Amino acid sequence: MRAYVTANHGDDDPGLVGDRLLRRGYELRLLHREDHDGWPPVDDADLIVSLGSDWSVYWDHVAEPVETEVALLRKAHERGVPVLGICFGSQLLATALGGHVSRAPAPDVEIGWTDVAAGEGQPALLGGRWFEWHNDRWTLPLGAELLAATPSANQAFRLGRTLATQYHPEVTGTIVARWASQADGAELVRAGVDPDRLVVDTVRLEADAAPRAFALVDWFCDEVAAS
Repeated sequence: MRAYVTANHGDDDPGLVGDRLLRRGYELRLLHREDHDGWPPVDDADLIVSLGSDWSVYWDHVAEPVETEVALLRKAHERGVPVLGICFGSQLLATALGGHVSRAPAPDVEIGWTDVAAGEGQPALLGGRWFEWHNDRWTLPLGAELLAATPSANQAFRLGRTLATQYHPEVTGTIVARWASQADGAELVRAGVDPDRLVVDTVRLEADAAPRAFALVDWFCDEVAAS
C-alpha cells in the first residue's frame, strides 16, 4: 500500500501519523510542494496525507503549488482515494471541496495545546487536548460533517472518505522544537506564547498524545477510508 505525504521542504516529517501508517503497512512517498511539477498521478496512491505548512492558501506567491495540491486533493476525493488533511492540509481540503479559508482575528489565533470538543454523537477520540498552530481557519464545505470545534475555529470535518483536522495529531517534541526555532518571534509574542514552554509542554505530553494520535489514524483508516 502506498501513501502520498504532501509537505514543504524542511517540514516534511509526518511524525506520529507517519509512524502509525508505517506500522499499518503503508509505504510513504513524500511529495514536496515546491516540486509540484513532478508529482505522480493520484491513481497511484492508496491514501494521501496533506501536512501543515507556514503558507496560507490565499498567498499570491504560492498560488501555483497551492492550486496543484488543491486539484490533487479534489481529484482524490472525487475518485474515492482516502485523504487526511492536517492544519494547512485541512485548509487545502476545505478550499478543494467548496469551503472558504480566511485569516483568523488575533484573539482566535491558536498556538499550543488546546482543548477541542468533539461534536455531539461523534467519536470522543476526535476531541481532547490537541496541538494547534494556525492563523487561518476554514468554513465547512457543503455536505461535510463537522466533527470537532473550539470556540475559535472549526477543528475537524468529514466528507466521504476525506478527513480534515485543523489540529496536529502528528506532532512530536522534535517537530515542535523545529517549528519554534523557525517561528516569527513577534507572532508568538502577540499570541502570548513562550516558545521554550511550548517545546517543554510537548515533550511532557507526547507520551499521552501518541496513543491518541494512533487511535485517530486507526479510526481514519478503519472507518473513514474503509467507508
